[in-house]
Amino acid sequence: MISRIQETAELQSRLQHFKVTALLGPRQSGKTTLARQFQADHYFDLENPQTLAQLQNPQLTLERCQGLIVIDEVQRKPELFALIRYLVDTNAKQRYLILGSASRDLIRQSSESLAGRISYYILLGFRKDDVRLDELEQLWVRGGLPPSFLAEEDAVSMQWREDYIQTFLERDIPGLGIRIAVETLRRFWQMVSHYHGNILNFSELGQSFGIADTTVRHYVDILKGTFMIRVLPPWHANMGKRLVKRPKLYFRDSGLFHALLSVGNSDALHTHPKLGSSWEGFALECVWRSVGKSEEQAFFWATHSGAEVDLFWQHEGKRWACEFKYADAPTLTKSMISALSSLQLEKLWVVYPGPTGYPLHEKVEVLPLRDIPARWVY
Repeated sequence: MISRIQETAELQSRLQHFKVTALLGPRQSGKTTLARQFQADHYFDLENPQTLAQLQNPQLTLERCQGLIVIDEVQRKPELFALIRYLVDTNAKQRYLILGSASRDLIRQSSESLAGRISYYILLGFRKDDVRLDELEQLWVRGGLPPSFLAEEDAVSMQWREDYIQTFLERDIPGLGIRIAVETLRRFWQMVSHYHGNILNFSELGQSFGIADTTVRHYVDILKGTFMIRVLPPWHANMGKRLVKRPKLYFRDSGLFHALLSVGNSDALHTHPKLGSSWEGFALECVWRSVGKSEEQAFFWATHSGAEVDLFWQHEGKRWACEFKYADAPTLTKSMISALSSLQLEKLWVVYPGPTGYPLHEKVEVLPLRDIPARWVY
């Protein structure tokens, strides 16, 4: 078993300071395993028929509970949120840890019913720092979902991911009350995979798939809300340049992205046309989890003349950015100089897969992916 030290510490802090903590993330990311480390006084799994029977009269059941109460797969009974609000307001001895496989935007009742009482924490697959350095490529190829990463061999991992995708489409999506034909969403998901690391053009994608722009946005929102993809918005403060104003799209888990490309091992990946964009997305996720800020604080920046940075954020009133280069030895470019000046960056890191870091400029540093810290150092 891999110890997830950072996730455990973060969740412990939330449980100490909030009456309700929501642990959200994709199915099989390890939410239940992590929750069980906190030795709940009462545990309700809403995928268990016996639990559902217990909660036919939820107020009578939950009012008798004291201490830490865990409710797993809470998206299956979103009507519980209003009751939880009442209970935590009237019973000082209750704390709740609720687990869900959908974002708070898809479980809207929680934000409406528990405002001011709830803290959200997103648990994805294993972090870079959860695995050994010699396992970093395996993490990239297989992704971070525990059953995929820990599989005995690549073929078993690939089969697990293919089954995961099928289950996600056939059970998880309908379980959220979303009625879309399985094959329709699968074909859309596969089409979206070709946009990984690229600007997302809703109109172009709609024309290719034969659907309206609004339908494309709806499908994208579903994949985003179930933690399958990241939609990275552009930073476009008025700086007198012709800026790109469409978002970029990335798959959150590199292993699921590779499964949709039918890439099952390292050899196949290293000869695939999407090698560079795959590594960029993997590195971006590693960095952003290290930075530790909310999803809404991540941006990219690009001009129509070609200058860009892959990841941009602000911290303590200063501006910071990362470029991701799948290259042997990145060099200083005009694009980097333009970004430093236009964005008034405090520093720009160029993250690459090599072993050695080195400076390119007083404000530009090449940083090996393997050296990314557990918590970002400014």
